[in-house]
Amino acid sequence: MNYSDWLKTVPAALTEDSLWKMEAYRLALFAAELAWHDVTKLMRDGRTLGLASQLYEAIGSIGANLSEGYSRASAKDRARFYEYSLGSARESRTWYYEGRGHPWRSCG
Repeated sequence: MNYSDWLKTVPAALTEDSLWKMEAYRLALFAAELAWHDVTKLMRDGRTLGLASQLYEAIGSIGANLSEGYSRASAKDRARFYEYSLGSARESRTWYYEGRGHPWRSCG
């Protein structure tokens, strides 16, 4: 699924919220959609069950923290949650990297 096709499937309850104007939020939701399929694949291998769980938690935290930060009244609070979101995005990147599997990992 590509981003343009995915946008057509998003319910009005999300697209009509003022938070939808934030591109980072839209991209976070799209990343979570893609991650769902990737996590499902990772869960088929017992060696990557923990990794799959960590990845999905981290991916979900990106949009969740953007949502919470957007709803905060003070700029300081908003910035703190946006920083959490950035941290979750970086964590997700690490879990994706770890989930690729490396040929040398299976070597003795």
